[in-house]
This record gives sequence, structure tokens and C-alpha cells, in this order.
Amino acid sequence: MSFLQAIIIGLIQGVTELFPVSSLGHAVVLPALFGWHNVVAAQSAKESFFLAFLVGLHVATALALLAFYWRDWVAIVSALIRSIRRRRIQTSTERLAWLLVIATIPAGLTGLVFEKTLRTLFAKPLAASVFLFLNGLVLLGGEAVRRRAAVRQKVPIRGPDPGPHRRLETLQFREAGVIGVAQVLALLAGISRSGITMVAGLVRGLDHEDAARFSFLLATPIILAAGVYKLPDLLGPNGHGVRAQILVGSLVAGVAAYLSVRYLVRYFRSHNLVPFAAYCLVAGALLIVRFSVV
Repeated sequence: MSFLQAIIIGLIQGVTELFPVSSLGHAVVLPALFGWHNVVAAQSAKESFFLAFLVGLHVATALALLAFYWRDWVAIVSALIRSIRRRRIQTSTERLAWLLVIATIPAGLTGLVFEKTLRTLFAKPLAASVFLFLNGLVLLGGEAVRRRAAVRQKVPIRGPDPGPHRRLETLQFREAGVIGVAQVLALLAGISRSGITMVAGLVRGLDHEDAARFSFLLATPIILAAGVYKLPDLLGPNGHGVRAQILVGSLVAGVAAYLSVRYLVRYFRSHNLVPFAAYCLVAGALLIVRFSVV
């Protein structure tokens, strides 16, 4: 892997991990478009330098999220410890902490067991293009459900969040579980982790700002755990000869992720998922045609 490849893939990871357009999908299709055959072959291999590279990118992205939300995480972890000691939930922060725990379990367990299998099966340019197109449909569907709910309640549609909405802390634990199950789909290249969890939150009545916040908080432990769990890939034979490239790519990914989450938090205060849905539909359709004729 060259340093240019490491920088470009790191930039793609840092941006698309948080934008609802699928980082894994872009990491699969763009090297194929660029003609980086070494990277394409490594993506679907059971053991390769690309596994070590992904470890660095995941850790860097998670650290960027922790840096942005560090005050929230200090409060959440403290609240979780208090709740465990008291054996009851008394505050909204304690409830949020348990919502995150419950929502993390489905993707954590599924990723632990099936991540490598799903990656080797579906980390192909055509499959990722199809899932990217489906991701666009999911984003549009979430917005449509949100607007239909406003119509049923006879609320004028103004801005990205028509109608009354729930506070994040009012989610039921089973609803957090459903959001966590939705996050499992992000193991498929082309399905966005942030997009699918935001849609699940919107369907349950959250506004875009709270849906995005829950999505970004939920992504942090999953991404960090994935990176830490696979540290042997980075420290072992898979990392030989590419550790300098991993360091450079990870630095780029971390900076890009921090800037991305900072932008998106502001964006979702007054905007919705429709532009990202349009991008996924157009890009997915064009890529399906491109890789179907190869």
C-alpha cells in the first residue's frame, strides 16, 4: 500500500464513517474505480495488510468521536456507574447510558461472530454498489415515515422535523434494542451505520438532531471495540511493511472524522437526510452499471 492510497482511504473513512453514505461501501468501490487491484484483492481476503489498515482507521475514528463527545462520555460513564451501584435508574443521563448499552449489544455480538464472514462475502464492488443504492432507499423511507406521521397528526410541515418529537431519553429499552439490531446491517458494505441508526431513531419519533446524537454516541464503542479487538492484526504479520502507511492514514481519518462530526451535528439541527439519500441512489445506480459491465 502506498502513502497516497493510505491518505485517500483514510480521508474516505473519516468522512463517510459519519456521513450516512457508508464508509465500508466507499472503501470497497473507490479502490476498484482507481484500479488499485492490490487493495481490492486484500479487502476480501481472510488475512491481509488491509485488515491491519482498518484497525488503525477504526481506532482513529473512535478517538475522534471520543474527543468531540468527551464531556458527554464522562457524564454517561459516571451515570452508568452510579446506576449500577444504586441498582436503579434515577436520571435521564443514567437512562441514556443504559439505552446505549442495550443498543450496542446486537451489533457487538453479530460483528464478533460474523464480521469476517460478511466482509469476505460482500466486500465486492458490485455488491457494495447495490447496498449503497439500497441505503439511499432506506434514508428516503425514514424521511417519508417521519413526514407521514406529521400528516396523520395534522401538523404543518416546516423544516426537517415536522410535528412533535420525543426526547432521546424517553426511548424505551426495547426501542434501543431495535436501533441496535438495525445497526447490524452496517456490517454490509454499502449500508451506512449512522444512516441506518438515524432512520431507526426517526421512525421512533426522535428529531434529526437527537437521532444523529444517539447514532454518533452509539457508533463510538462499536468502532473502538472493533479496532481494539483486532489489534493483533495490526501488531502481527498483517501489519508488516505497512505500519507507517497505517499511521499516516489513521491521522488523516481521525482529523476528517472530527471535522465531519462537528459539521454534521450542526447540519442536522436544520436539515434532513434527503441530500444523502439522493447521493446514494445516484452513485449506487451509476456504480451498479459500471461494475455490471466489467
